[in-house]
Amino acid sequence: MVFLASHGYRSIAHDRRGHGRSSQPWTGNDMDTYADDLAAVMDALDVKQAMMVGHSTGGGEVAHYIGRHGSARVSKVVLVGAVPPIMASTAQWPSGLDIAVFDGIRKGVADNRSGFYLDLAIPFFGMNRPGVVINEGWRQSFWAQGMMGSVLGQYACIREFSEVDYTEDLKKIDVPTLVIHGDDDQIVPIGHAGALTAKIVANATLKIYPGGAHGLADTAREQLNADLLAFARAA
Repeated sequence: MVFLASHGYRSIAHDRRGHGRSSQPWTGNDMDTYADDLAAVMDALDVKQAMMVGHSTGGGEVAHYIGRHGSARVSKVVLVGAVPPIMASTAQWPSGLDIAVFDGIRKGVADNRSGFYLDLAIPFFGMNRPGVVINEGWRQSFWAQGMMGSVLGQYACIREFSEVDYTEDLKKIDVPTLVIHGDDDQIVPIGHAGALTAKIVANATLKIYPGGAHGLADTAREQLNADLLAFARAA
């Protein structure tokens, strides 16, 4: 955001309800409400011609926002390591991850959230690959951001990023779309995410980062910044 703002673009972010510095309500921890919350921000700030950038679960949020509210305020979409169309295996998408994977995440969040986030940061940034040095700053930042949120909200969000099918939302995206995904993403595997999304969304371009992990905003910061700026500037 600092990079894009330094190039003259207004950069706006919100913390999803139950996450970060947002409030921690008992209700509304679902993708319908996440999308409506995003719409409230867009409307309150009277945002126009936005390039919406969604990472991971945020990609589902962007897709569902357009699915529910349309693209009148949107000019472009960027999905980075995003979860659509769906992460879990279903009858329609049988090559997804087994639900047991997400049950394990639920158990980790419920039983020992602090330890779970410390451990999750390692594959998130690809720091378990040969020759990759552990970046303790990234790991601690990841942990701190996770621990700021509501355990209830984060627990509920697991269903939203794993079991919600965003296929119909993707079909409604009617603006130029850039799909960015690392081919070594251990959190959201590209084959059942970015690669499929780029086929479903009309006028989508898939850009694969060779060896890219999930946390591309850190691990591939310069490349991602350059790609976002180029896409923002493109006619």
